[in-house]
Amino acid sequence: MIIDSHVHFWKFDPIRDAWITKDMTVIRKDFLPEDFSLYLNENSINGCVAVQADQSDEETAFLVNLAKENHFIKGIIGWIDLTSDKLEQSLKNYQSEKLIKGFRHIAEGEEIGFLLQKNVLNGISALHQYAYTFDILLRQDQLLDAVKLLEKLPDQSFILDHCGKPDLKTNDLKDWKSNISELAKNPNIYCKISGLLTQGSWNNIDEKTIFEILDFIFLQFGIKRVVFGSDWPVMLLGGNYALWLELISKYLIQFSKEEQELFFSGNAVKFYNL
Repeated sequence: MIIDSHVHFWKFDPIRDAWITKDMTVIRKDFLPEDFSLYLNENSINGCVAVQADQSDEETAFLVNLAKENHFIKGIIGWIDLTSDKLEQSLKNYQSEKLIKGFRHIAEGEEIGFLLQKNVLNGISALHQYAYTFDILLRQDQLLDAVKLLEKLPDQSFILDHCGKPDLKTNDLKDWKSNISELAKNPNIYCKISGLLTQGSWNNIDEKTIFEILDFIFLQFGIKRVVFGSDWPVMLLGGNYALWLELISKYLIQFSKEEQELFFSGNAVKFYNL
């Protein structure tokens, strides 16, 4: 069984989705469940987790509705205003939506230190009370924030998106490795093996470099805290779905069948309570 732990859906809006710049032609359009469903049979994908791509309550409602209409969406990671004085009430209201497994803020677009602000910390702390996970999305140069975040909230369930976005263009990974090692010491953080096709040159899939990243991540987190994800459709900037799955499957040959099942589905099911 394969669960893709990181998929996005959107109805493209050039103003709202301004981050999708004109050099990203391949993803400047709608991407909806019917588009992703084409991959299900072709690649033996059993389900996915839909992750927010816009910072709004409407985004969360949009994903919930898609999940209710498309049963292969096993859970959603929505967006919520972590600093709102109505956060507690919003979390209570979301308790009836069992498809919501956690939340994410696009912190990679914020200043260094954003996640450590008192009101943001209080918001993430509130997630723990309602058994919600939190996806950490940061650039490589922001990862020290994640280390400090886990020190302050060691019991919260976190998952690191896209391996912490290692800079595969410069391959200057000293600080990335140091921070990843610190993060992995906390048993409450998992790591998504996703998004690597777009961390280097979009026109060159460097298998050797990607495998070296995977070697380090698997060494630090172990087979029980890594999960498969694609970052579809963003990953289309650097390749295609079949290519990514083939690359990851090639790497996983070194693991037993049981360990591969943990990676491709079991760990995601456990972490997100799918």
